[in-house]
Amino acid sequence: MRKLSVFLITFLIIIGASFAEEKECKKLYPIKPMNDYIFGLFLIDRLGYTIEDKNNLMYEITSWYGGDYNRLWLEAEGNHNLNSNEGEIEKLDVLFGRWISPFWDGRIGLGYIGKYGNNKDFGRGGLVLGLKGLAPYMFETDFNIKLLTTGEVLADLEVEYSILLTQRLILQPKLSTLYSSKNIEKMEIGAGLNNIDLSLRLIYEIKREFAPYIEVSHTQFLGNTKDFIKKETGKDKETNIYLGLRIWF
Repeated sequence: MRKLSVFLITFLIIIGASFAEEKECKKLYPIKPMNDYIFGLFLIDRLGYTIEDKNNLMYEITSWYGGDYNRLWLEAEGNHNLNSNEGEIEKLDVLFGRWISPFWDGRIGLGYIGKYGNNKDFGRGGLVLGLKGLAPYMFETDFNIKLLTTGEVLADLEVEYSILLTQRLILQPKLSTLYSSKNIEKMEIGAGLNNIDLSLRLIYEIKREFAPYIEVSHTQFLGNTKDFIKKETGKDKETNIYLGLRIWF
């Protein structure tokens, strides 16, 4: 009993001394909370011409502004024909993103899809819900659900992986697909699974912020979408080779 009492008293003295020392250290070296830093990125991930049709320009832009937990996102993706001034906006989203777990952001906002040029102006907007982040084994993943104001529901998935061949040479395979609850014939979007798109991009980083690339893309159209595309072009699949630039600042 006596030994236990001595031990408890000694323990309390040590704890008390530790708190006193910590209090004294804080006077000498006060700990200040870190400021909430704000960052920003503007990335033109893809800006390329098709080799078969040099008048066709495709683009994919991602931009965000904010901190570690909350960010405002702007994303745009589509293609534009420089000869006919026709084009397709596959994605134009303004989103608020919130950190929900390590490597993952939950996002909500407004989105738009459409076509323009040669009296083909057509578009639809709606609510966007999404997840963006790194899946296990460093797969960059972007999943979004669009609830359009006209009742259709679209779901798109994009998965990309970066393989560093050297410090400057990067190989990027990518898989993307689109699902729709209903036909949107003017956009050549069919009900069900629309397509499977596989691409392989080889990037050479002259600087981290400036990198030319060559990319091979193959798209297999499915279901009603295949019928819409075949009616328009006579093809049920599409293969393109792109020469382009990736730029960020």
